[in-house]
Parts: sequence; structure tokens; C-alpha cells
Amino acid sequence: VTNPDALVVWDAQFGDFFNGAQIILDQFVVAGEDKWRQSSGLVLLLPHGYEGQGPEHSSARIERFLTLAAEDNIQLCNATTSAQYFHLLRRQMHRTVRKPLVVFTPKSLLRAPSTRSPVADFTTGSFNEVLDDTGVEDPGSVRRVVLASGKVAVEALTERDRRQAPVAVVRVEQLYPWPFEAVAQALDRYPNARQLVWLQEEPENMGPWNGVKGRLYEAHGDTHTIRRVSRSESGSPATGSQAIHRQEQEELMERAFADPY
Repeated sequence: VTNPDALVVWDAQFGDFFNGAQIILDQFVVAGEDKWRQSSGLVLLLPHGYEGQGPEHSSARIERFLTLAAEDNIQLCNATTSAQYFHLLRRQMHRTVRKPLVVFTPKSLLRAPSTRSPVADFTTGSFNEVLDDTGVEDPGSVRRVVLASGKVAVEALTERDRRQAPVAVVRVEQLYPWPFEAVAQALDRYPNARQLVWLQEEPENMGPWNGVKGRLYEAHGDTHTIRRVSRSESGSPATGSQAIHRQEQEELMERAFADPY
């Protein structure tokens, strides 16, 4: 607030650790503009992703931030490539509007080859709120579109390729403000796809689903059959068992790509 031209970043070791700052977030960060007309460009880097490390090292509680988001008061993003992350921070500093930015940074993707970007992607372009599936050569053959955000979207792309399934995996890189136009443009590319799946690795009662389902039904409920694929609802963000984690992960992929197409 005192130095609006500075890039101020609060980086958590794990996204779950922001729990200790919840009061500050509720009282000042997300409501400061509405209460006192104080704008802030604070960036929160909250590592988020189900890696089998247990309930205290998995979830940055995306659902909480979506509940706090209204009137374009904050930005919630989940970038899956290095160039996307670069342009996201660049946008944060170059845009005239100052809004807090929450980045649900992935953990396993930090070293994953799939997240690497060529130099040209840094020197040109801008942040894309939605990344379409560049692996689809024949859009007319696609019968199902899977929307996902973050690490699970990258895993879904790998699983689609392994199965050779007639499915497009579209990555939603910005969860709020919801990119209505960009999602619609991506879906328009697949004229024969009438199945729309929201895939998330979080339990049903957590993650983005309850924050985005209304927007999906509002914009696409008349043209697509919409369903959710997630872990079962739970009182804990994640299991503490590595074996159960792997089983749940396999079930997510199976349900996302299962027949019929």
C-alpha cells in the first residue's frame, strides 16, 4: 500500500501455511479497496498441488479465495508454464489497475520439462487466461472437453496422449475473474464436443468447483452436458497415505477419460 510501484511478493513454503495469515487477508487484503479505497498489488505465491505429501502440504484452499473474490477485488491464477508465470508477474506491474494477485504455484511442475518455455514465449506475447489444447490435430473428432487448472491439467494431457482419447484438455490459467470469453472461444473450436468435464484434484467440497460451476452452467449449460470429476468430499484436504493418494489419482484420470465418448 505504501509503495504501490514495488513488486511485493509473499512466498509460502506450502500454500497451506497461509492459514496463519487468514485474518489479515480477510480484513485487509481482499477488502481494503471496498472498505478504505486502498489498492494493493501484493502477490501471494501459494504452492498448491496434490503430491501425496499429506493434508498440511497439498492445498492452498482455492475455495476460500473464490469465496472472498467479488467485484474484481482480487486475481486468482494457476500458471502452468514458465512463460505464463513471467507474463503474469509482468502484467501485475505494467497494468494501471492495482489488485492483489494470488498464484497457486505448483510444486512438482517447477522442474517438469513440460513447463519449460522457449525464449520467444518470453520476449513476445502476454499472459493467457486460458490455454487451449495444442495437441489436438482434428478438433472435429473431439467429443469431450476437459477443463482443468494447474498440475492436474498437465497430468490430464499426459493421460489423454497415453489413451489416444478423443478428448481436448483446456487449461484454465485464471480462476478469477472468470475468463468467460476465453473459455467460450476454446469450446467453439470443438463443434462436436457436447460433454464438458471440470476436473480437479481437490475433494468435491474444496477446490475451484463450487466457485466455477455456476459460471459453467450459466454460459454453457444449454449447449453442453456438464459434470465434475474430483476426489470425494472430505473434512481433510488430502489423505496422509501415499498409497491412497496414488489410488485416488488413478481414479481421477479414469473417470475423466472413461467411455462413452
